[in-house]
Parts: sequence; structure tokens; C-alpha cells
Amino acid sequence: MRSFALSVLREPPFTADQHQDTEALARESESWAQQLGLISNGRRLRRADAAGLAGRACPQAPRDRLRLLSDLISWLFVMDDACDEDGLGTDPTRLAPTVAALLDVLDQQGGRDAEPAAGPLGAALADLCRRVRAHDRPAVLLRFTSAMREYLLALLWEAANREHDRVPPVHEYVQMRRHTGGVFPSLTLTDLVLDGFPSAEHRADPQWAALDQLAANLICWCNDVFSYRKEHRAGPDAHNLVTVLSRETGDETAAIRAAAARFNEELGTYLTTESDLLAQHGEAVRPALATRRNWIRATYDWSLAAQRYA
Repeated sequence: MRSFALSVLREPPFTADQHQDTEALARESESWAQQLGLISNGRRLRRADAAGLAGRACPQAPRDRLRLLSDLISWLFVMDDACDEDGLGTDPTRLAPTVAALLDVLDQQGGRDAEPAAGPLGAALADLCRRVRAHDRPAVLLRFTSAMREYLLALLWEAANREHDRVPPVHEYVQMRRHTGGVFPSLTLTDLVLDGFPSAEHRADPQWAALDQLAANLICWCNDVFSYRKEHRAGPDAHNLVTVLSRETGDETAAIRAAAARFNEELGTYLTTESDLLAQHGEAVRPALATRRNWIRATYDWSLAAQRYA
């Protein structure tokens, strides 16, 4: 599938790089996950290569800040596997208590020392919130907790679809995929890591919101094309762009090509929108634009390398 994905996806025209401390970072994030009880061993997390993804998204970041992003991605992979592979996400009534407990953690915003519910997932999320809070950037903390809340609620949407064997229509899937992919909390911490958080004025620009949506689409659709075969082997799952397109076309190969075509067209729209924002706002937005470029390129390169989709 990787060779086919390479043949149909347009390679993002952005510089590829990786942080020099990625291997050490991987060991540290795995140790963090084990100490907090997220994992019993590191096999599955090593296959996911959270540090590799973080290191590609922030190749020039200070290592201590990059750990925060690597740990978040590790948490997202553990949560994703719990839902998709361990059965937590097959029944909304089973998932709901976990989501409620994690929402309570987010409501505390890292400001209380009470023992969080939801076991290791809650303890690790509380640790992430405390570390974001320690940067003393209230707007970033609020944006992070809000994006994580949207991610958790989107997981309930997925669980409800699985319970009823429902394949969502394409427009609905595209909207919700931005949230189930955990893109927005990851972008928020990347902005924090690189000290490139856009100003309130820039974030209020509708074009900026459009750019973030385009970046999220590209990140998620690239992942869908690369991961489709692996997910399909485990049993058909409605939550992949290829699957929802296949439901409409009735042809799997045509759906894969259609998903790639959407990615390629969206990449062109992204480049145009990025140029417009740079022309309008100048150098002030360049760090945030670089963050999104890095994430799009990182997802493409990581999808080629990670054992997660082998």
C-alpha cells in the first residue's frame, strides 16, 4: 500500500528534516508512558513511533519542549489503540465514562492536584495539562484543552457509528476527521514548542481558520490513504476517507484514487491560502506557517517509515 500511496499522492513540496535527538526522545516518552501506567511494554508504542513524528514536525525545537509534544502524541496513540484495537471505542456506553472522566481532567486545566479519574489515561492527561500550564501562556492552555475536548467528543461519535454499523456521509466524515485525528491539540503544542503561537488578530482572520482546516485535512487524509490496508485487514472500519468514498463509488480502487485526488487538490488550495496569508500579514505569521508545513511533510514521511502501518 505504501508504494501505491506514493504513486497517487502528491509529495508535499516542503523541506523534510528530523530532530537530531529523536532516538533519545523516543526512550524518554516510552519511559513516561510506562511510569504513568499507559503501557505495560513499549512494543506497540515503538511501532507507532510518536517521537519520530514529533521530531519531524519540530526538527529544530529545544529538546525539553519537544518532549511535551512527543508525550502528547504518545498519549493520543495509546487512546487511539484503546478505542480501535482494544474495544473501548466499539460501544458509546462503555466509552462514555472514560470520556467524562477525561473531560473532568481538562476542566481542571492542570491547576489542581486531586487524583484524576480514568486511571492512567487521566493521570497522563493531567500531567500534560500541568506541563502546558507551566509555560504560563493562558491562551495556549485554553486552546489545548478545548481542542482535546473536541477530540474526546469526536471519539464518542465514532463509537456511535460503530455500534450501529454506520458509515457516515463524506461531508460529515471530513468535518469530524479533523477532530478524531487529534490534529488541533498537536498543532497547538507545536506552536508552543516553537514559540510560534499566532496572535489573536491573526487567529481571528477567517483565512487563518481556513488554513488550519486545510492543514488538518491534509494530515488526516494522508494518514487515511497510508493506513487503509492495515485498518481494512483488521475488519472494515467506517472511519477512513477511502471507506466513506468507497461507500459512494462502490469501487475500492476508485475510492483510493479519489481520496488521493482530494489530498492533491487540497494541497494546491493550501499553498494558495498560505501565500495569501503571508502577503497579508507578513513575517509575523511565518513561524506558524512553518509549523503547519512541517506537520504536513512530517505526516507524509512518518507514514512511509513507521511500522504502525506496515
